[in-house]
Amino acid sequence: MPHENSRRTLLAGATTAIGSLLLPRPILANELTPRAAEGPFYPTKSMRMPDTDNDLVKIAGLVREAGGEIITLKGQITDRKGAPMAGARIEIWQCDVNGKYLHPGDDRSVPYDQGFQGFGHDITDDAGNYAFRTIKPTRYPGRTPHIHVKILDGRREVLTTQFYVDGEPGNARDGLYRRMSKANAKAVSMAFTKGPNGPETIVNVVV
Repeated sequence: MPHENSRRTLLAGATTAIGSLLLPRPILANELTPRAAEGPFYPTKSMRMPDTDNDLVKIAGLVREAGGEIITLKGQITDRKGAPMAGARIEIWQCDVNGKYLHPGDDRSVPYDQGFQGFGHDITDDAGNYAFRTIKPTRYPGRTPHIHVKILDGRREVLTTQFYVDGEPGNARDGLYRRMSKANAKAVSMAFTKGPNGPETIVNVVV
């Protein structure tokens, strides 16, 4: 679709700059990204908005953008030998700035931000790079801020995990986060730096 192509072009620069910032291949090959629960609010196809590209803060046909702090999330997906996974599908979903999920199961009386896509996907390039434009995750009752992530190779699901905000005080009280070792927690933590389009973070994934 034309709008998807134009918005993917907008993020293309983010993916091309990743190579120089990646961790050394030997480290990546030895550290598998830890798995995590899918959670109850994975939106099936019928629940998603018609727009499901990698820009979650701008929905096709709407003038306004989503509320919240806009970030760029990017990285590289490799296998356990360090080889990039080209053509892999990576999906993310998260609650909006109000802490509400795009899912009928989240039936709390909280308004959903209609400017937030809630779910999006990207397809990795030849070097295994991916990129998303989304919001910095916000707190959901009982959980520390996080982003859900699913990676598929064709129709085969190869990983489901969650990304966390590095240094977030709520991490220490989150049951899922506390079960991880320090190394595993670091592998799925988002540390933010100042990028050309605002805050950005790199999370490399090994499957």
